[in-house]
Amino acid sequence: MTAVRFEHVSKWYPRYHQLVRGFKASLLHLPETLRSFKREQFLALHDVSFQIQKGETVGLVGANGSGKSTTLALIAGVLVPQTGRVEVKGRVCPLLELGAGFHPDLTGRENIVLNGILQGLTRREVLGRMDEIIAFSELEYFLDQPIRTYSSGMIARLGFSIAAHLDPEILLIDEILSVGDLHFQEKCRDKLREIKTRQVTIVLVTHASAEVRRLCDRAIWLQEGRVVGTGDPDSVLARYEQSPCVVR
Repeated sequence: MTAVRFEHVSKWYPRYHQLVRGFKASLLHLPETLRSFKREQFLALHDVSFQIQKGETVGLVGANGSGKSTTLALIAGVLVPQTGRVEVKGRVCPLLELGAGFHPDLTGRENIVLNGILQGLTRREVLGRMDEIIAFSELEYFLDQPIRTYSSGMIARLGFSIAAHLDPEILLIDEILSVGDLHFQEKCRDKLREIKTRQVTIVLVTHASAEVRRLCDRAIWLQEGRVVGTGDPDSVLARYEQSPCVVR
């Protein structure tokens, strides 16, 4: 069964730049200014097609700006494509950005409830998993402090702990495993291996080739918004690591 399908998907953003003429001169030439804005676009994805099967763990690799995070945001439904079609079958739990979905003035405990409800669970269901989430995060002594007082590593711990214990059908992870101490990173890897046994679909974005080789069934290589390679992690990464786009 296919969990994620991209069919000829393209996504672009306007490219904002300074008004080189100055504000007043630009207003005097407003039609030309507006046309120049329309012409200036950043093509994040161009005619991208792929499928991810239920229970598959796929790593998205590529240089910065290659379209990896845009792909995750399209799967999560945060963005919509300009052209093409994105199909997603299953409840998505995204970890797309450090602290995303957290309210800075709420406590860690309150943010667990908030995130769970946003993921479609009832308050009772979230509270039933609260102890398990807290224990995994190892943040027992900080759960009643506002999130704005947390370090980036603590936020990563809490975010991963919530996502991993809300029974996602599709789990999206964007570089979150690179944050935090080595002990917790290894704990996250162990949890992902356990999640894989439950046939959860996992899409992982990371610059760490070792993570892709260790955790993924398949890799998709994006370059300048296009798919340039897909297949088993070793063969795709061997080509990617020899490409000029990789900084050595």
